[in-house]
Parts: sequence; C-alpha cells; structure tokens
Amino acid sequence: MQLAGTYTALITPFNDGRLDEARLRANLDDQLAAGITGVVPVGTTGESPTLSHDEHRRVIDLTAEHLAGRCQVIAGTGSNSTAEAIALTQHAKAAGVDAALLVNPYYNKPNQDGLTAHFLAIADAVELPLVLYNIPGRTNILMAPATAARLAEHPNIIGIKDATGSMDIASELAAETDLAVISGDDSMTLPLMAVGGTGVISVLSNLMPERVKALVDAAAADDLPLARTLHQQLFALCKGLLTLGTNPIPIKAAMAIAGRDTGELRLPLTPLDDSTTAKLQALLIHAGLTPQPA
Repeated sequence: MQLAGTYTALITPFNDGRLDEARLRANLDDQLAAGITGVVPVGTTGESPTLSHDEHRRVIDLTAEHLAGRCQVIAGTGSNSTAEAIALTQHAKAAGVDAALLVNPYYNKPNQDGLTAHFLAIADAVELPLVLYNIPGRTNILMAPATAARLAEHPNIIGIKDATGSMDIASELAAETDLAVISGDDSMTLPLMAVGGTGVISVLSNLMPERVKALVDAAAADDLPLARTLHQQLFALCKGLLTLGTNPIPIKAAMAIAGRDTGELRLPLTPLDDSTTAKLQALLIHAGLTPQPA
C-alpha cells in the first residue's frame, strides 16, 4: 500500500443519539464522487472515544463494505491498551480495510521504550499496513523521530500521521526514515509536503474534498503557485476548524450549515455557541461555501 494523497478523517454521523448509518453512507458517496484517495473512519474526528466497541466495529465494517475497494480505508484502531489495539486492528483486517491508524497511547504516558514495545506488539500480531499517529496535543506524549525510525524497520509499519506542528520533526522523519509522512493538520499540509510529506489526513475534506484534493495534487505535482493559492484560500477556515472549538465540534457545525449532517455531538463535546457559529459561517462563506437555509 502507498500512503499518498488526500484522505478524509471521517466524522461519525449521529441522529437522536444513535449512529446514523444512512448519513454515513451518503458521506462516503460524496467522498467517492470527489475522487478522494481514501477515508479514515473512527479516528479523532470520528469521536472514537465516545463510541462503544460495537459501534466502533460497525463503522469500520460499514465503511469497508460500502466502499468495496473503490478507495482506500485506513481504520482508526489505536488505544492506550496494547491488547485492545491488537483486537481492534485484527477486527479491522477481517473487515477488509487497507491499513490501520494507531495513535500514541494516551493518559498512561509510556516512555519511548514503551511506545516502541506497544507498536511492535501490534505490528507482530496483525499482518496489515500500519500508520503511526503522532499527536501530542491529544495524547500528551510525543513520539521522538528516533523512535519512529526504529519502528520503521518493521515491514508492517509504513507511515506516520504527523500532527506535531513541527516542521523540524517532519523534516527529520522524511530525511531519516522510509516512512511515508502525512499531514495531520489541514493548515500544515503544504508546508509538510514541501519538506517531503506525501499528503494529508484531512478534517476539511469532509466538507470540501475537491478543494483539499486540488491542493494536495498541486503540491505533489510541484505546482507551487497553484498549491500556494489554494493554501491561502483555505488557510483561515482550516485554522478555524481547529481553534473555534475542539475537533470535531467545528467541522460538525460546518457540515450542518452546509446541509450535510445533523451536527449532533456526543457528550462531553457540546455545540458551538451562536457567536462562534457566526464566525464559522463567515469563514465558510469566505472559502466559497453557500450555507443552506436553516
């Protein structure tokens, strides 16, 4: 598997507190129509912390079944329990996904040796391409580039989603490892690709997959003028989706404004207030979206 291109970190649609399977299928159809490289169900944007294990597995099963090989599926299967991560990854493989995304263990804060042992145990247990996920803002732990380089020696570990915000880390990973380095922040996609990154796992592409894909395609083709123009057009919205509220609160609100989702969240996440929603709507209009009537 080649980890390169535009991937959508899927929201998980809810309606009256339950998984909205019809909306999920419709969202997947929209992604296919846009020519997206792949989708990433049940990650951070998919509210995986509040999904039951049955729901988590159901989203993976439904996504893999509905897409049926028409684009890549990288299932979020990470956990702060190694045994649980192995079990989720085994299920994802059985569902027919192309790869699994494994976040750094959160809360229990293993050291670098613990991180290495955790990911190697998963890679040894499941014959599936694995993508590491370095997001210290969520996990309160940073995977050092030297640790990633050590893990890259395992044939099942093919890439890393970098959401550190550090171009030094991204540059070191691209220069010193064979891992595909993919952006985990929409606002950092162009800078990261400029130092050797291969694409993005995007929040914004839930709503604007064609625009995000155009940016990534331009960067991959070394068309810097076009890539820069698209980056500048989308930058304020990309930042807003991560700063107006905790992800996925703003993207779910944006999907509702566009008539593409209920916007429903699960506690402890709560909706944007009216003034922040107005700021988000202004950013969407600036980026070219026409809101749907309420």
